[in-house]
Amino acid sequence: MPTVSRTAPAVLAAGLLLTACGSQSVSPGGGTDGGGSVLAETLCPSDFSRYGSPPSSEPSVRPSGTPTALPLPSVGGTAADEDAVKITTLYAWGRRSGCAGVAYSADFELTNQQTESATYTLTFGFLSATGGSVDNVKRTVEAVGPGRTVKGTVVMGEPVGNAPEVTGVEVIKIRSVPEAEASSASGTCPKSGMRLYADEGDAAMGLRVVGLHLVNCGARPVRLNGYPKLTIQDEDHHTVDGIRILQGTGQISTGIGGDSGPQPVVLRPGEAAVSELAWRNTTQAGEPVNAPYARVWATPAADPVMVVPELDLGTTGKLGVGPWRKDATYREPAPATTAAPRP
Repeated sequence: MPTVSRTAPAVLAAGLLLTACGSQSVSPGGGTDGGGSVLAETLCPSDFSRYGSPPSSEPSVRPSGTPTALPLPSVGGTAADEDAVKITTLYAWGRRSGCAGVAYSADFELTNQQTESATYTLTFGFLSATGGSVDNVKRTVEAVGPGRTVKGTVVMGEPVGNAPEVTGVEVIKIRSVPEAEASSASGTCPKSGMRLYADEGDAAMGLRVVGLHLVNCGARPVRLNGYPKLTIQDEDHHTVDGIRILQGTGQISTGIGGDSGPQPVVLRPGEAAVSELAWRNTTQAGEPVNAPYARVWATPAADPVMVVPELDLGTTGKLGVGPWRKDATYREPAPATTAAPRP
């Protein structure tokens, strides 16, 4: 079965839509109970929207289409200890639907059962009749208040090759971070003047390396001299004890950039620094440790930022952290431009 590649996001055009963007009605016998066509035209789910953003005062220029409602094997969703996601409907958007580039979509509800506002990353799996994965799609839902339930849509673009038809969808993974500690690679500069985030990382022969990136998006220089401080948390956001957090990555592997000693670094506005998290997932005697979250302090006085490196530490009990060093390859992203309305 084909799977999603990190290097081909264009293949999986996907969007989150506010319920205020449009309404739809299902013919008798349709929806989640037995399939059928949607009578009213609905806006094609192809544009990216953020939860909580106010409705646009401009008329929509998105084309309308007619999807087909597919039956869901079960309408229960996936629940975690503190959060719940429920899939409510599944649609097929064929070539006759009028929505180019959209193959399937699923509506879902997310409830924040925590006591603070959180930003979520949800991974959905679109499944074939045999239960195999046709495609996996990640969606980010920002700033969901405590006790709040939000609705949205996740979209699978047209797959490459002879992929099987999608007959189901499931929630594979739920990750949440406190809104006040959410990382960001772009957007509004935090009050700290520093933007911290983790990259997708690299894995080979049991060695894992994830980069931590720190960008000075403020107006004053930032001075660094040492290592990021961090604590590790499990899926329930409990601190994981018994892990040796090493200064430097040389004890994990040499030549990955984080095995030299710390040096003073001054970041002028617009400049960036990088550090590495390195570990091995070797499993021997004992209980393996899998901890998705790392709470990171760029400097001792900085506010913490939570990243999701998905640490599969095996039974090694060690995590290497490289020193901050200037990232000469960083280039500040160009300002976003407003696309012209489509005819």
